Amino acid sequence: MDRAGRPNQLFRNLNAKIASIPMVLTAVVIFTGATLWTVVYSFTNSRLLPRLEFVGFDQYERLWSSSRWIVSIQNIMIYGTLSLTFSLVIGFVLAAFLDQKVRFENTFRTIFLYPFALSFIVTGLVWQWILNPEFGIQSVVRSWGWENFVFDPLYNQSLVLYGLLIAGLWQGTGLVMCLMLAGLRGIDEEIWKASRVDGIPVWKTYLFIIIPMMRPVFITTLVLIASGIVRLYDLVVAQTSGGPGIASEVPAKYVYDSLFLRQNLAQGFAGSTMMLLTVLIVLIPWAYLEFGGKKRD
Repeated sequence: MDRAGRPNQLFRNLNAKIASIPMVLTAVVIFTGATLWTVVYSFTNSRLLPRLEFVGFDQYERLWSSSRWIVSIQNIMIYGTLSLTFSLVIGFVLAAFLDQKVRFENTFRTIFLYPFALSFIVTGLVWQWILNPEFGIQSVVRSWGWENFVFDPLYNQSLVLYGLLIAGLWQGTGLVMCLMLAGLRGIDEEIWKASRVDGIPVWKTYLFIIIPMMRPVFITTLVLIASGIVRLYDLVVAQTSGGPGIASEVPAKYVYDSLFLRQNLAQGFAGSTMMLLTVLIVLIPWAYLEFGGKKRD
């Protein structure tokens, strides 16, 4: 019966499988091919045009000896750690708030999610205006009488990352909230009733029962946030263009500048390869946790 069932499994949903062939070929040929092409040429001395003159790991040595690249890595680590932490915390708190069946829930949900519909360029320009000391928050507060009030994070090298973080959280937290809310709505109501009967405090119910049950939601959310952090570019360009100085430089901007401004293809390819490696470091544990655990079960 197993052998007889295999052809049936093969031809099940045949139309859908045929329709997916162009997408699969596009993903395999274009994405995989372009990725391998980039990795190969990162080991060459290509400048304005690609050429196959291999120089080994010279481009990677230059990459990691560049102070600008080191600063960009430090920035993305600081921004990423804070963005992951605050996005998850704020998103979960907002989701828990909406899960209480509050009035005007749809209105609140729309308000919180609306910034995600905007592009990073629009978000960056809006927050550049809000954080501008001449006519933003600092100017408004000073007009109220606090003449010594100072709030100019985008013009301060030690605070510029936090200015970017504010804009990033404003845009992305709504999506995290929706993912968390979907996870909370999937929790069986009997669990809440049992915790109330046992007299368990609400915060303990969330911490020791609800959150562990939402593990797949948290893992998926972490992957989405992490992938967005690695390719952070638009927000930085719109708000600071990497300044002041190189204080807000990020890897994606370094790669773009190497490719199109400094016309150093191999150096840009080396930087993009390191970014790809970072994405794989994020995706492989996620794939193992999602599919490896299910296979063992």
